[in-house]
Amino acid sequence: MKLNTNYRNLQTSYLFSTIAKKVHTFSAAHPQADIIRLGIGDVTLPLCTAVTQAMHGAVDEMGKKETFRGYGPEQGYAFLQTAIAQYYARRGVTLELDEIFISDGAKSDLGNMLDLFDKDNTVLIPDPVYPVYVDTNVMDGRKIVYVDATEENGFLPLPPQNVHADLIYMCSPNNPTGAVYTRDQLKQWVDYANEHHAVILFDAAYEAFIGSDDLPHSIYEIDGARTCAVEVCSLSKTGGFTGTRCGYTIVPKQISADGLSLNAMWLRRQTTKFNGVNYIVQRGAEAIFTPEGQAQTQSAIAYYKNNAAQIARVLDDLGIWYCGGKHSPYIWLKCGMDSWAFFDMLLEKANVVGTPGAGFGRNGEGFFRLTGFGDAQRTVEAAQRLKEIF
Repeated sequence: MKLNTNYRNLQTSYLFSTIAKKVHTFSAAHPQADIIRLGIGDVTLPLCTAVTQAMHGAVDEMGKKETFRGYGPEQGYAFLQTAIAQYYARRGVTLELDEIFISDGAKSDLGNMLDLFDKDNTVLIPDPVYPVYVDTNVMDGRKIVYVDATEENGFLPLPPQNVHADLIYMCSPNNPTGAVYTRDQLKQWVDYANEHHAVILFDAAYEAFIGSDDLPHSIYEIDGARTCAVEVCSLSKTGGFTGTRCGYTIVPKQISADGLSLNAMWLRRQTTKFNGVNYIVQRGAEAIFTPEGQAQTQSAIAYYKNNAAQIARVLDDLGIWYCGGKHSPYIWLKCGMDSWAFFDMLLEKANVVGTPGAGFGRNGEGFFRLTGFGDAQRTVEAAQRLKEIF
């Protein structure tokens, strides 16, 4: 028996596990401390009424012999695939139902998708980045090259010259920085991917936070993307499904190599290794895309964006550089010191928890992420505490 020794190359602890341990240690030493958590990107508002009503109805169906459902299709029920296809159609994107695969979230699909690619592929990842992109490839032993996202390029790097890649990770709006690519910028990445016969794994988990029609919500709004891009989206932030688990991945039929269709391979992978998302959750997810569901979820998104705006106003007053917030729930601020030292200082002096930029990569050092996913009143209080310590 041999183990996967690539695990030796991983950091000892996942970023958010380290943060949780630090907060636990501080809380044990300071039990009276009133800690405000603006670190992990978990939602705080409940599921909207349209979703819960749909889920209640689905529960009732499951309790009756004539409407009970057992195993469902691993790739998702057609009713949810149809709702998603119609949602994309509003932005001029045409999808076939069998290009849409329902899953338990973006994190799972971004890791599981790697089953389809040889370990000899070179992976291009922006730095700083959501740690899952890196760790899942380290686990498989792939070569990773990084493209620098910096203050100078607005944390929106463009394709590097004279660098070949086979798999490319992109996230827009970005986690952790909150930066959003324009159509022209995404077009450069699509052209680069097609030129190199590469596949873009496009993480659109925060697309619902984009507040401008001038910015693309989907990579398929860009000409040429259907031959090179897989889009992964989660309903965790869009519909508050962090505790309910549902998302989807779009795999266009035009992507192929070595006589194999990526769409057919993903279908085969999912039907072999995945039993599908349960019926009750999928009925709840379908409700997100109804007019009532859209109005209610957009209200929640506005709530979180207003939280981010509260933090941004204080940073403006303090003259601290930041990006994100406007089209994203995240504020990426320049802390001007070691980011873990800033974490400790913020926890000790303000009892506020954030996320050190260094946890997202080398270029994250000197920066810090705060999230707008907290309670509104507590976010205002956290912003005031920031003002008081600077």
